[in-house]
Amino acid sequence: MRIHRILAALPVLCLATPALAGDDTQYWQTINLGVALSKDFKITNELVARSSDAKGFYELENTTMLNYKPSKQVTLAVGYVHNPTYLHSDFKVMEHRFREQVTVDNFAKVGAVKFSARLRAEQRWRDGLTGTGWRLRPYLKASMPFVGKSSLNLSHESFVNLNTTTFQKVDGYERMRNAVSVSAPLNKKFGIDFGYLNQAGFVRNGPNTMDHVFTVGISGSF
Repeated sequence: MRIHRILAALPVLCLATPALAGDDTQYWQTINLGVALSKDFKITNELVARSSDAKGFYELENTTMLNYKPSKQVTLAVGYVHNPTYLHSDFKVMEHRFREQVTVDNFAKVGAVKFSARLRAEQRWRDGLTGTGWRLRPYLKASMPFVGKSSLNLSHESFVNLNTTTFQKVDGYERMRNAVSVSAPLNKKFGIDFGYLNQAGFVRNGPNTMDHVFTVGISGSF
């Protein structure tokens, strides 16, 4: 079956990076709620809590976005990310971001597999530190029917820094995320997804990193 072939290829995708040091196991929980303001406009809020074996509870990312759909497939969005970071639950630094993105759903289909893409731009700054960090985050996702009403999703996201600051210390390709997840509806308004995400960080003049992330999320639309 095609699904089995894709699942079998996932470890190759996740491991097709240089030998990495600094492995960490992480746990990310997400709640995402969307409220329709009109036929074409929606406001969404996403809360992501992140913890790891190495750092304990280390991040609480809260994102509010205004979304506009000029067509059935395309969504334009702008918003703000409030991102306090911690180390073993002790507050470390506050990061703020402006975020702009364009998402194109189902731009291609191969058999039962549907492809979607997103291009995200972010401007980052941190309290007490100078400079604004600019970066791009291109994202590609493939989705296909799985079991019952659920879907199987494979995705890739790259992080590309466009400049350097006191906290964004290198430009160019910095990180990538490869993920596999299963999404399923709970009822007409809520859904759940869970899966595994592999995050590889590329460190110049130092050991690279790899995070093994177990993810679970609840989404709601009103």
